[in-house]
Amino acid sequence: MKKSISIIGSGFSAMAAACYLAKSGHKVVVYEKNDSIGGRARQLKVDGFTFDMGPSWYWMPDVFERFFADFGKKTTDYYELIKLAPAYRVYYGINDFIAIGDNLPQIITDFESIEKGSGQVLKEFIYEAKTNYDIAIKNLVYRPGVSPLELVTFETANKIGQFFSNVSKDIRKKFKNERLIHILEFPVLFLGAKPSNTPSFYNFMNYADFGMGTWHPKTGMFDVVLAIQSLAKELGVIFVTNANIEKINVENKVASSILVNGKTITSDIILSGADYHHTEKLLDKEYRAYSEAYWHSRVFAPSSLLFYVGFNKKIKNISHHALFFDVDFEQHAKDIYDEPKWPKEPLFYANFPSLTDNTAAPDGMESGFFLIPLAPGIEDTEALRNEYFDKIIERFEILTQQSVKNNIVFKQSFCKNDFVSEYNSYKGNAYGMANTLLQTAFLRPKLKSKKVKNLYFTGQLTVPGPGVPPALISGKLVSELIDKQFLNQ
Repeated sequence: MKKSISIIGSGFSAMAAACYLAKSGHKVVVYEKNDSIGGRARQLKVDGFTFDMGPSWYWMPDVFERFFADFGKKTTDYYELIKLAPAYRVYYGINDFIAIGDNLPQIITDFESIEKGSGQVLKEFIYEAKTNYDIAIKNLVYRPGVSPLELVTFETANKIGQFFSNVSKDIRKKFKNERLIHILEFPVLFLGAKPSNTPSFYNFMNYADFGMGTWHPKTGMFDVVLAIQSLAKELGVIFVTNANIEKINVENKVASSILVNGKTITSDIILSGADYHHTEKLLDKEYRAYSEAYWHSRVFAPSSLLFYVGFNKKIKNISHHALFFDVDFEQHAKDIYDEPKWPKEPLFYANFPSLTDNTAAPDGMESGFFLIPLAPGIEDTEALRNEYFDKIIERFEILTQQSVKNNIVFKQSFCKNDFVSEYNSYKGNAYGMANTLLQTAFLRPKLKSKKVKNLYFTGQLTVPGPGVPPALISGKLVSELIDKQFLNQ
């Protein structure tokens, strides 16, 4: 039975769900509160500079291929990918960095040159990470988080110990060099939690990094947003921007309509790809499945202080992606998770897409994206933003041995307050709910409302978790639950 479906938000999970639901024949309309689609993956264009405002790493290319294959398509039907070489650099001091190669044999050789014997250890570690990747990404994450039995397979039974140890502990058993340890701990930060709080099984992120490589859509991550929107439109999906959702109306415990810019729009199914906590606030209190105490008790991924910066010259001694680990890694993690506060000496990430894509900046210029991870819910003021920009740009100049601050011709910041106002993000988190042991699979907020019939959720606060590939998977999972409901009617 075909239904009318209203989708709240136009992030990756919402748009993926829209495609699957439209393919099933449903009438699908996507409502986006902002003036452009993409959710946190929006694009900023100004003065000839182009910035991806959110996600900038393209990992797990197989998940994207699997998504488009579900519609008889390929990624190459919509966008071109460039494999980055090096994948990224990690800076530790003045022109002192480790470049991560674009293939595993090169990375193994580089590890061996830094710590004798670590090359073979890394080879074995990545082999194990690949087996976990095959179990997780090809199987487990495509389950809807309805029952704990979803995690019980022959393969996971053999890996049970990895759910009760953690990534940091396992890496430190195998490697002694602190630089190599931090490089191996880095990928799980995409899951939103400290490596010491992330189950060892999630080392599959190291295979995603070293085994599959780091890619870049030719003109940025927004290429992927436009690709999915194009596919959705081919399938008949309608997009409405500047559409603020004010309330979800419920009649007899059934979601019946949404209030959009003061207008009531009836629908058979309401699916929210917006922030889960915010979506429940659109319901009358008796229909909310999770209390404020529940949300407060969850471990959330960090917020971020972002800077979109245009330079009127080319930047030297840098790579497309760069991590600046020249300060205390553990202390910054404590400042996010243990004693939330602004870090005295922040780690930061820099991304220069114009090194790969000449459309990202005017000729002879450079576009830069800087990110400092921060505790969610932290104080956010213009003065603090400026103070921390000065901190990181001064270090950037020292570490890369060049003057750049006087060459800035454009700068815009985005921080916790903006995550709240632009995306209704709980505590201004940037990535969703962390994938800790007690926030995995069936222990995450449900795709289907427990209190309101015909109300569903998708995105980074539900299954399978934070990140762009999991968002695509989340969209597929919720669409399957919706189709299953109508098959059973």
